[in-house]
Amino acid sequence: MGKLGGLIYNHRKTVLALWLLIIALSVVFALKLPSVLSGNGFEYKGEYNETRTLLEKEFGHAKSSIILVFERERTVKDTDWDQYIKATFEDLKNFDGAKSITSPFERNGMIKEEVAYGLLAFDKKAEDLSTEIDQLNKILKNKQGLTVTMTGEPIIVQDLNIASQEDLAKAEMIGLPIALLVLVLAFGGLVAASIPIVIGVVSILTTMGAVFFFSYGTDLTIFILNIVPMIGLALSIDFALLLINRYKEELHTKSIKDAIEVSVATAGRSIIFSGLCVFIGLSALWFIQIDIFQNVALGGMAVVFISAFCALTFLPALLAVIGTRINKFSILRLKATKTSIWHRFAKFVMRRPVLMAAAALAILLAGFIPVAQMTMSIPGTESLPAKYPSRVAFEVFEENFIPKDKRNEKKVSIVLETKGNILETSNLEKVSSFLDQLSKDKLVDTVDSPFSATGIEEQETLSQLLLFGQKQQTAPILDYFIRDNKMLIEVYLKTTDHSAEAREWIRDWSRKDLGLTSHFGGAIKFEQEIFDEIFEKAPYGLLLIVVSTFFILMAAFRSILIPLKAIIMNILSLSCTFGIVVWIFQQGHLGVEPADIALILPVFVFTLVFGLSMDYEVFLISRIQEFYLKTGDNTEATISGLTYTSKIITSAAAIMIVVTGAFAFTGVMPIKQLGVGIAIAIFIDATIVRMVLVPALMKLFGDWNWWFFGLKNKAHTKERKKPA
Repeated sequence: MGKLGGLIYNHRKTVLALWLLIIALSVVFALKLPSVLSGNGFEYKGEYNETRTLLEKEFGHAKSSIILVFERERTVKDTDWDQYIKATFEDLKNFDGAKSITSPFERNGMIKEEVAYGLLAFDKKAEDLSTEIDQLNKILKNKQGLTVTMTGEPIIVQDLNIASQEDLAKAEMIGLPIALLVLVLAFGGLVAASIPIVIGVVSILTTMGAVFFFSYGTDLTIFILNIVPMIGLALSIDFALLLINRYKEELHTKSIKDAIEVSVATAGRSIIFSGLCVFIGLSALWFIQIDIFQNVALGGMAVVFISAFCALTFLPALLAVIGTRINKFSILRLKATKTSIWHRFAKFVMRRPVLMAAAALAILLAGFIPVAQMTMSIPGTESLPAKYPSRVAFEVFEENFIPKDKRNEKKVSIVLETKGNILETSNLEKVSSFLDQLSKDKLVDTVDSPFSATGIEEQETLSQLLLFGQKQQTAPILDYFIRDNKMLIEVYLKTTDHSAEAREWIRDWSRKDLGLTSHFGGAIKFEQEIFDEIFEKAPYGLLLIVVSTFFILMAAFRSILIPLKAIIMNILSLSCTFGIVVWIFQQGHLGVEPADIALILPVFVFTLVFGLSMDYEVFLISRIQEFYLKTGDNTEATISGLTYTSKIITSAAAIMIVVTGAFAFTGVMPIKQLGVGIAIAIFIDATIVRMVLVPALMKLFGDWNWWFFGLKNKAHTKERKKPA
């Protein structure tokens, strides 16, 4: 690492020139990234998707649909109201992008006194309708007292994309100025404080430029616009903060070249280990075969690699050019390390290790209590900011056209498949037997089928009617329910929204031997598959994180206890974080409207923070290890390590809290929860854990902290002072 620092110093201008070329190219493609993003990322190649495809191909179901919600003020006359709706659909005759267009006057129940709705069905997926939506925006016109608003999945997907970009800009507007202020307080000068911001921006732009090319091989979700900057800015500033701090220290006694070499050899080593921990943490998401998790893994690993690479190449080259001018434009005079508050606090903790450890553990365990009440759900329309027109329109549609007792009613679509025509008497007997089992299930409310549509229970009679009856009577039933050897059955369950009971019901029925081939679909099947995939695969990812982190830290510090303590403390702090997030968002404290916890939050926060918090562990323990190797005194090494790193860890944590916490002021609920969750986790880790629990346990375990495979490392003890 020292040689790398020297190499970069000697070729600093070449390194900077190469980076400027990379940045220029990255900006071009980073600006194109939003155009290739689509969907909320909850795509899974399971039975739900297979059934949906079957319904589209065989039964003519639309791939997506847009709802047109019409509203009028009370002063508008009935004739003007009717004329406005008719004129709107007359204008839509020039729109040929839809598979079908249904006016409120074509079906009963689609128009009321002040509200009406129409439907546009499409043969394209929701995320592929941007051109059609643009065309509709030009066609649809509001008049005085009369409005028409588009809603439905395609509009909500597009609005989520827009909201995500607005949220990113808002978070940056909040986070970057405060991050700069924290950096000024950490370094005392404007030059040193501005460099980490530059490194952060470069890392993000480079990553987003690289991620653009991933769109050729995979579908990218809109949330990548938030995830990459959230991780990248916080992590790259952390890395820069560590290396610049060490460089400024070394510059007091060494030449610029030597200071670069030592900084890369020491802080650079810490950056590699901490970056590796974060990288592996994010790679654990690959186990979960859902688009949003794959996207975050892809974007997250890319930004970690690029942030570390930038910190180890671009940053040293920049420092080599700036040299001693890094101390220019000083605003604050920093206190000497040995007289700082951090030194006094370190000694205070080390004098009372049992009391401090017990207090820290009590706080962490208390925060864990609300976790038992956590309710998770897949983000939907409620993810959008409350005032977005598509969300408001959907709520108006739901309020006026979906009865309250039906809003939480869950429909399951089942396609039954037989050998030969399904209307043969023998096949109808199998279907009838299946329907009898369904109707007796305590969770089933109603079942729609050809039997219920005709009121005929006898299989032979139904078969004769549908095969040879009058077309005027049988056509609607055949068109809706029957396709050669397939029959559509629709089951309505007595459950509430996001019910675990409903997921268990469809899981059990999907596994049953029904005597004929069955395909289960609908929202419940979708939720069940998503939940099952996460709960089945996440433990493998978490195991990878824990085991790999243990061996990385063991290799870094030649210790068994240090990695074990780090893993246990991380799990404790994250458990406390989840409890606080439940208390804030689900229980509706601190002025927040109560909402379910986004299903992605626990996995994302664990994988992100488990790795990110290892930054502080590596920063702190690396410095303690340096002093321990010199003195052989565990207590003195811990105090010195805390003294020299507490300020930098606190500054790094403050920046990460500001950058991620800024998303608390954004509108997309899953991102808001994620930002707040990460900010809380980092705060707990950098204060209660890193500043109190770690040093207290270091003191209590003494030299056993450095125990390694049955022997204390001789390098640690060779210079130990003899007891008086």
